[in-house]
Amino acid sequence: MDTMRERFVDVTTRLLDEDPRLALVLADITAASFDPAHERHPDRVVNVGIREQLLIGAAGGLALTGMRPIAHTFASFLVERPFEQVKLSLSHQGVGAVLVSAGGSYDNPAAGRTHMAPGDVALLDTLPDWTVHVPGHPEEAERLLRHAYADGDRNVYVRLSAQQNETPVAIEPGRLTAVRTGRGGVVVAVGPVLDAVLAATEGLDATVLYAATVRPFDRAGLRAALDAPSGRGDVVLVEPYLAGTSAHAVHEALADRPHRLLALGVPRAEHRHYGSMAEHLAAYGLDAAGLRERIGTFLW
Repeated sequence: MDTMRERFVDVTTRLLDEDPRLALVLADITAASFDPAHERHPDRVVNVGIREQLLIGAAGGLALTGMRPIAHTFASFLVERPFEQVKLSLSHQGVGAVLVSAGGSYDNPAAGRTHMAPGDVALLDTLPDWTVHVPGHPEEAERLLRHAYADGDRNVYVRLSAQQNETPVAIEPGRLTAVRTGRGGVVVAVGPVLDAVLAATEGLDATVLYAATVRPFDRAGLRAALDAPSGRGDVVLVEPYLAGTSAHAVHEALADRPHRLLALGVPRAEHRHYGSMAEHLAAYGLDAAGLRERIGTFLW
């Protein structure tokens, strides 16, 4: 199986060949993989080096000329470091770009805290009208990348990670997908945590909904799942980034009805122990064993 990042390179290279309106802006990360595309399109594949503020500023300038830019680097360098440029060069200017990250929350923890970005989606939530996709498989990444590129001139964030599910889900961008039905509450699994959630809820009478798009949040889909016969107003939200990032979206969807919510994800704590991705998942209770204990305790 290829990785989501490898699929991004393949899809974007093909889009560059197909559409002269597309421009790709890089900041060294993954740049070598786009060397063939740069040779064919030297005016539309730009590597600004490790200057992430310029990365976003250049994307905003290209958008102002009518092009559809894709900007790419690690999540911590794409959203957190140049956030002022994201706010001003894109949102405030009223232009759109596709930001495609790699690295997830802790794909490469040995690189240190500089390469960890569990707060990226929460940070983008402070800006209006962003679409946020969190694919859990390379097939989903390709579908969402193509959807993001074709999504008019909207601002779209596509969050890629080395953590991925074994098989893809037949997703519809922007919609929750039911992968298991039950009567003991609803568990919403976001992107690459789906496999762990399915393992954790095996044998439990719960509905599992899958979200590869978290903004806008599919409020109608969540309400429909809770409206099922004998459904309960209990929701568990499992996100592969900062715990509670989408809690407000769940509460807004269910504001007119009694409900309980358990929001799971990366804790709001300083991360000083690096280790491996698997060790991070276990430490945060986001592996199957940790999830089963917390989901089971909450729902039963």
